[in-house]
Amino acid sequence: MMPIHLPRPIDLYVKAENSGDVEALSECFAPDATVRDEGRTYKGLAAIERWKAETKKKYQHTVEPLASVQKGDKTIVTNRLTGNFPGSPIELQFIFALDGNKIASLEIRS
Repeated sequence: MMPIHLPRPIDLYVKAENSGDVEALSECFAPDATVRDEGRTYKGLAAIERWKAETKKKYQHTVEPLASVQKGDKTIVTNRLTGNFPGSPIELQFIFALDGNKIASLEIRS
């Protein structure tokens, strides 16, 4: 399988996800970033860090990027998530919008 080239903030996000380093998220996300996941919206770094800590504790998951495409100003990364949840592993789309070298928004969809 060929390695997937991801923009730096997205690559940092995947590494933070897999290491469980919630503090590293501040290196990836803009201060006023938003995340949409499981029908909820999280705005700002503090809310995003709480969301990530809760999901990591609940699902104990890892993320493996499988493909990445650019559509307009969005980077859509298809990931395989493996963890402690029914149906694991699953494939989800992570839709990123970047602002410079930070993630401005992330939406996670099945």
